[in-house]
Amino acid sequence: MRTQFADVGEVTLAYETFGDRQHPPVVMIMGLGAQMIVWPEELCRALAEAGHFVVRFDNRDAGESTHMHAAGMPDLRACLEGDASSASYDLVAMAADTIGLLDALGIESAHLVGASMGGMIAQTAAARHPERVRSLTSIMSTTGERSVSQSTPEAAAVLTEPAARSREEAVERAPRLARVIGSPGFPLDEDAVRARAGLSWDRGVDPPGFARQFAAIVASGDRTEMLRSLRVPALVFHGEDDPLLPVAGGRATAAAIEGAELITVPGMGHDLPRAVWPRLVDAIGALVARAESERVPAAT
Repeated sequence: MRTQFADVGEVTLAYETFGDRQHPPVVMIMGLGAQMIVWPEELCRALAEAGHFVVRFDNRDAGESTHMHAAGMPDLRACLEGDASSASYDLVAMAADTIGLLDALGIESAHLVGASMGGMIAQTAAARHPERVRSLTSIMSTTGERSVSQSTPEAAAVLTEPAARSREEAVERAPRLARVIGSPGFPLDEDAVRARAGLSWDRGVDPPGFARQFAAIVASGDRTEMLRSLRVPALVFHGEDDPLLPVAGGRATAAAIEGAELITVPGMGHDLPRAVWPRLVDAIGALVARAESERVPAAT
């Protein structure tokens, strides 16, 4: 599998594809500070084998995509207090990156699947570019309404913990952080967590980039009214034991989107445990099939 690059407006995005381009396109958008490799390759291949053309990519300020170094470091303390005046971009810009990637790949419209901040980006893309989005899957995400988006103190501390100073430190720290925000009802694959942390370090860890993405979330505010305007087939998938973005955020998202299906998973936290993958693949597949059937008039 080869990483490719696409020039999209002011940024260059790194991306990878799985499956047959003739199949319905499914674009995977990852979350805060996370690289596209956090979508496990095996999960992407399972989606491709189920009949989808899968695209995963690094958001701006993550991995091998453009890092907005000239924008500097936002005021994280102010952002945590709700003041995002130091933000250099917002989720609208990140949604435009996603749509720009579709343009670069010659994809007229796609099914968007977003996790955490990626869900927020996918929601924004569906609202801002409805003609480009066939369906929306929002995983462990939220509306941006503060009362339903409050992390536990322990999970919030993970976001503000000083960055690792070496690859070794990043790898050793990763399992501990995963236990804080991860899934208490499923076993933690420490080897996989360590391997992903090492590969992420090698591909490009950028603490100021993480901060700029966080500022973008805060700057974008509450999307509830925007979500009420959506008329796209939608799935909301959320862990019932998520300490970072609690399940209340998923329920609020589903309540705001007309006709959205809500699936909550007991024992699942703010990660994608292997045991959940088959259910997620089936749920995305069912949504895509429904959206495709509604999109193409039945033969008479």
